[in-house]
Amino acid sequence: MWVVATAGHVDHGKSTLVRALTGMEPDRWAEERRRGMTIDLGFAWTTLPGGATVAFVDVPGHERFVPNMLAGVGPVPAVLVVVAADEGWMPQSAEHLAALDALGVSAGLLVVTRADLADPRMALTRAREELAGTSLAGVEAVAVSAVTGAGLPRLREALGRLVAGMAPPVVDAPVRLWVDRSFTVRGAGTVVTGTLAAGRLRVDDVLEVTGLGAPVRVRGLQSLGVARSEVSAVARVAVNLRGVPRERVGRGDALLSPGRFALSSVWDVRLSGVPVAQLPATAMVHVGSAQVAVRLRPLGVDTVRLRLDRPLPVLVGDRALLRDPGRRCVVAGVRVLDTDPPVLRRRGAAAARAVVLADVDGVADLVGEVRRRRLVRAGDLRRMGVSTAGAVPVAGDWLADVDYWARCRVALAVEVERYGRERPLEPGPPVEVLRRRLGLPERVLVVALVRAPLRVVDGRVVAEGAGGLPVPVARAVDRLRVEFAGCRFRAPEADRLAGWGLGPREVAAAVRAGVLLRLPGNVVLLPGVPQEAARVLAGLPQPFTVGAARRALDTTRRVAVPLLELLDATGVTRRHADDSRSVVG
Repeated sequence: MWVVATAGHVDHGKSTLVRALTGMEPDRWAEERRRGMTIDLGFAWTTLPGGATVAFVDVPGHERFVPNMLAGVGPVPAVLVVVAADEGWMPQSAEHLAALDALGVSAGLLVVTRADLADPRMALTRAREELAGTSLAGVEAVAVSAVTGAGLPRLREALGRLVAGMAPPVVDAPVRLWVDRSFTVRGAGTVVTGTLAAGRLRVDDVLEVTGLGAPVRVRGLQSLGVARSEVSAVARVAVNLRGVPRERVGRGDALLSPGRFALSSVWDVRLSGVPVAQLPATAMVHVGSAQVAVRLRPLGVDTVRLRLDRPLPVLVGDRALLRDPGRRCVVAGVRVLDTDPPVLRRRGAAAARAVVLADVDGVADLVGEVRRRRLVRAGDLRRMGVSTAGAVPVAGDWLADVDYWARCRVALAVEVERYGRERPLEPGPPVEVLRRRLGLPERVLVVALVRAPLRVVDGRVVAEGAGGLPVPVARAVDRLRVEFAGCRFRAPEADRLAGWGLGPREVAAAVRAGVLLRLPGNVVLLPGVPQEAARVLAGLPQPFTVGAARRALDTTRRVAVPLLELLDATGVTRRHADDSRSVVG
């Protein structure tokens, strides 16, 4: 199926043309049929001679109903620009064309209607001149009379060529169905309709609804009045939602694939059609079927920041238009460049941002986005419409610009060294401290930056070697290790430790680093001593006394008692009622 919208001035025969092509009445309201004027969107469809099915979204042409017209054409990929032969080009012809051009609609036909009332050549010539220089320049033109049927076969053939030349839809894309109508069906509940431009919907799919804050399930699907279990783009579709009150979803909302779109209320965009200096301070932004009040902040010659009254699910590259409802005219077209732009706080930040955006063309570009953001989650990029296929995260799903990541690694080493100077007795800076100093959002990124000779030990980044100790402390520990190599069960006195530069703070640092063991009574040993002592004591007749242990270990009672108490506490030895001990196992 293909979906085509109408556009053109009021009373130029858009609905009559759709009726003649399809045999269906597009005007849904009795008031529309009574007045002979389309007020809201109408829908009809037909099968072309080549077999293709075309669904029409018929839009109102009156200036008071331009928001309704924009809701209809926003998600639709092609259009029939309708001009009456007996009236020619008119004001709403111009506004509708400006809107189509702003939205970048390039697939369409120019149809001159009421050819039975006047020679269509003058209207056709003027319309072609108006379309020149717009996105619809050079489209095929057909003159018809819906009353006599003249030209309708040619129009059907032209429609066949139009849809045959359009790009095939992307059916494996995430769903973003802009709602253009919602109503209640007795016994079924809430039903919404829209143009499915990409993706695929199935019964029992779970979707998100903008503004609802809870997932919804698809209860049923219809397309062209027929119940379906699955509908693929491009299609007009009616979706029956399970358990959603009618008043909670309406025109301007969207049904979304879960987790695939981010709602954004601040966009950086590029303008077309008007200089920044001529922009109003406020306007309405139209995208999809939504219209939202927006405040404008100029950035550069053709770039603007938009701040919306409510967030919408837009992607990088989306087209929208700005309209001044007071003047009832299209102000400008916009192309979305960034849906998650940085905050502008400092003087000159807007101008600096404009320089960055000068190289952004609104095409989703993985390398460019990562370079500009320096560090970004892959999931966030996907929700902006940027494919992350082939990207290699540095940690978790974080992607980093190569140059920025290299600078971070250098900065990490600098901060580790600085922390060592500031706190020489600590083994190394905590990971959380480094995260804050480097301005990184998560600790996992700090860990990912660590490379030899640094390593992560007990939540700190330390240098390889003596547990990351300062060089003087590490040297003092090495001296202790050498001096007591032949008498490992002996412990140096405090004055001797101090003479080597191992005061209480230095000893504490060495103990934290795991290179010294401290027992009650300020007994300082090397860390493997308890295990060695257990092997020696296991060779004694069991049970043994403290004196026997002291003699076997060739040490003093000052060392033997706390050492045996440590072995008791760790279950290596068992203490008996007479204060003798046995090695367990």
